Amino acid sequence: MLTLNEPKLISGNANKNLAKAITRRMTVHRGLNVELVDARIERFNDQEIFIEVFENVRGEDMFIIQSTSNPANDNLMELLIMADALRRSSASRITAVIPYFGYARQDRRSKARTPISAKLVANLLVEAGVERILTLDLHATQIQGFFDIPVDNLYASPVFALDIMHQFSGNLNDMMVVSPDVGGVARARELAKRINAPLSIVDKRREKPGEIAEMTVIGDVKGRKCIIVDDICDTAGTLCKAAEVLIENGAAEVHSYITHGVLSGPAVERISNSVMKSLVITDSIQATDPVAKASNIR
Repeated sequence: MLTLNEPKLISGNANKNLAKAITRRMTVHRGLNVELVDARIERFNDQEIFIEVFENVRGEDMFIIQSTSNPANDNLMELLIMADALRRSSASRITAVIPYFGYARQDRRSKARTPISAKLVANLLVEAGVERILTLDLHATQIQGFFDIPVDNLYASPVFALDIMHQFSGNLNDMMVVSPDVGGVARARELAKRINAPLSIVDKRREKPGEIAEMTVIGDVKGRKCIIVDDICDTAGTLCKAAEVLIENGAAEVHSYITHGVLSGPAVERISNSVMKSLVITDSIQATDPVAKASNIR
């Protein structure tokens, strides 16, 4: 039977704050002085990535903490090179902790002669030496099947439910959980069950990527505090439009709980100017300064 040492953590540049928070939590709950493995990540003049691990990791149970968020390609290459460095340094096991799994929205061929990039990323991770994946709210759960190694897909809904009960002091009688599209109904239903709230759906029709042609609310939201729940908020166009439609249909107020705050382009400005009272995101992606300073994002 394989006996592993206490886990050791190493982090790329994608989300150092989260990695440090994990070490602090482990120190408290495991009674150990857990620190990140000392390593150097640098770029040559031509922007090639170079990584050097300064500690002996032979026989160690290694966890790489690295979201593959923007810049997705750089962060993915850091992850792959770290895994390769650890494998060649005789680590006993390598687990990639990828809170935000980039390329997850490319999980199928949307048109002829297009790639399935999520599958390609899965192949690269395994080839680099990763033996287990730990991730959060995969955009498409079938991505787990792209791997021939264990994939643990965790969910943010338990944390969201606790935050909602805390923020609204347990007064959930007038709550309504809303899925911003049909594809997210299962995720929204899970949260609705946890806070014992009814479920509504915003049915949207896209004419082209990034543009919303029409939105229809399924369910009576009049007088309700609506909680929109989704896995990704990118440019926030869909989210802000959904909030407007809910208010137009009589919702008392709108709050949003989103697992991955990509928040690219005009997202922060749109959210700041929207009818949403608050947007809650996890720390799967390290917050930029504009996100951290936004009054209605936490």
